[in-house]
Amino acid sequence: MTTPAPALHIDGYVIVSADGMLANADRVMPVELKFEGDKRFFTAALDRADLIVHGRHSHEDQPNSPRRKRIILTRRIGSIAPDPSNPRATLWNPAGASFEAACDHAGVRSGTIAIIGGPDVFAMFLDRYDAFWLSLAPRVRLPGGEPCFPGVPKHLPQEILAAHGLKAGESQILDVANGVSVTPWRRAF
Repeated sequence: MTTPAPALHIDGYVIVSADGMLANADRVMPVELKFEGDKRFFTAALDRADLIVHGRHSHEDQPNSPRRKRIILTRRIGSIAPDPSNPRATLWNPAGASFEAACDHAGVRSGTIAIIGGPDVFAMFLDRYDAFWLSLAPRVRLPGGEPCFPGVPKHLPQEILAAHGLKAGESQILDVANGVSVTPWRRAF
């Protein structure tokens, strides 16, 4: 009798403007979308994660970033390869290998995976998230910006999460003065 392998727990993290954008029209996260309370929440979550997953243009740019194991999505390779510029990173092309194979290459077979973007990366995991932590800056608007998910702004990020079987939990205020909150969206079983 064999014991089943421990599961990967997949969490997503993003802060969005009132119109569902995670970046401005130049695909850059503007200072208007940066809040100390959200930064503390995000940093603590990444410090607890066993693996960070993001696209080539996304990163967390924090003091602990070089110490974190990560998978970087790219179409520049066939399947999976070590990142020549970062010994703690694995390059992964989803068209050439499974996510589990990329995690195995990164040396992570169980634990918490933090998905931190961009939009196409977030979308890839919509049916796999155990939780998605949606931070909202309700007083910020980024017209013409980069949406957090394909389908935004036609649909709210909350509608997209709900359509993929996630249910909102209790929100927590991260910045009282600016009304910034984070809401956990968890998989309904």
